[in-house]
Amino acid sequence: MYLIMKDMRDELAGCTLCAERFAATATRHKPRPIVWFAPQARLLIAGQAPGMRVHQSGIPFDDPSGDRLRDWLGLDKGAFYDRDKVAILPMGFCFPGYNAKGSDLPPPPICPKTWRAGALEMLGQLRVTILIGGYAMKYHLPEFTTVTAAVQNWRDHPPGVFALPHPSWRNTGWLKNNPWFATDVVPRLRAGVAEVMHD
Repeated sequence: MYLIMKDMRDELAGCTLCAERFAATATRHKPRPIVWFAPQARLLIAGQAPGMRVHQSGIPFDDPSGDRLRDWLGLDKGAFYDRDKVAILPMGFCFPGYNAKGSDLPPPPICPKTWRAGALEMLGQLRVTILIGGYAMKYHLPEFTTVTAAVQNWRDHPPGVFALPHPSWRNTGWLKNNPWFATDVVPRLRAGVAEVMHD
């Protein structure tokens, strides 16, 4: 299984399916898939897509959003970036670019259609899945129509599944308007993460 995973990661790392799409964005960048997972991982972080800073560094969540996410999870950088335990599998592996107004573009649908099912199949030891933002929730929890509903109803999710708002600082207002996230969801999230990381 390890060799199959290694081959898939190499193929994914060289993916150029969206080259023309990215060249047509305001950023006119080339594809750079950020591949950060291994078959023995126990914790899956299912995010949206890399941002510009991650596109440049090649390290997922290498930005202020990552700092906030690690605080929610109760993990330091060493634990967070341990690929033997943590798989980071976004809905789009490349930075989608900005539109003419400077806003983030959504992950291209061709990315999860091409890669996601195969990558998830290889991650056979997962015990905790963390869904970040609306795109990941639509894929994994399609019964919820809003991010707030998915996050708030965490007790109704399958065991080990948590839905989180995107940790972007743009969501600071959402966090202030939904204090139950910090008081109810984050403590349970940290407990679940600690249990799987320290087994």
